[in-house]
Amino acid sequence: MPNPTAAMLVIGDEILSGRTRDSNLHYIACELTKHGITLAEARIVADDHQEIVAAVNSLRAKYDHLFTSGGIGPTHDDITADAIAAAFGVAISHRADAMALMAAHYERQNLPFNEARQRMARIPDGAALIDNPVSIAPGFTLGNVHVMAGVPKIFEAMLASVLPQLTGGPPLLSQNLRVLRGEGEIAGDFGALAAAFPDLSMGSYPFTQNGAYGTNLVIRGTDPGRVSTAMLRLTELFG
Repeated sequence: MPNPTAAMLVIGDEILSGRTRDSNLHYIACELTKHGITLAEARIVADDHQEIVAAVNSLRAKYDHLFTSGGIGPTHDDITADAIAAAFGVAISHRADAMALMAAHYERQNLPFNEARQRMARIPDGAALIDNPVSIAPGFTLGNVHVMAGVPKIFEAMLASVLPQLTGGPPLLSQNLRVLRGEGEIAGDFGALAAAFPDLSMGSYPFTQNGAYGTNLVIRGTDPGRVSTAMLRLTELFG
């Protein structure tokens, strides 16, 4: 049975403008691989209500899980929660449990729990809160959509709260052979090897070293025996 699938939706004008470099996609790709969930697609959208709604509805229908990052902070351009509510056709309001968590947090810090901060306690109806041990303001899960902060440290903490609740499959394993040959030289034999192991994923990734061309040949799969057998064949061809 194939592993569960997932998509990642990165939300934010600051990513598309180049002002902020996204690291969350790389992080979640690594974590999902270890958990046995296949990350099959990633998109980046601007802080635009209709674009977020359209992307959420498209991706949640296509994959077992959709993870989002960004747009759940205290400012006017943090519109992800409203867009998720619209995508599901549910109301959104200040949730009592989220309000209590945050009120206690700001009281401990001797900071006002003002209107802007209270915006982060607005949760779509029917959603379950995602724990945020870093800054308390929660993310949430609605259906198969997991909505998390864009700040990497907070995103990583939220993902650590979510992943243990999700059923994964065998982790995706990979082995790599680095050869000082160009792709054009090895393409025929490498393609034949890939055809002989249709249950595995094989990819070639060129590089340049000291003016010479080389290629990293990567074999991926969930069956360690099959990966090792294919790697042995690869080494016999190009090692």
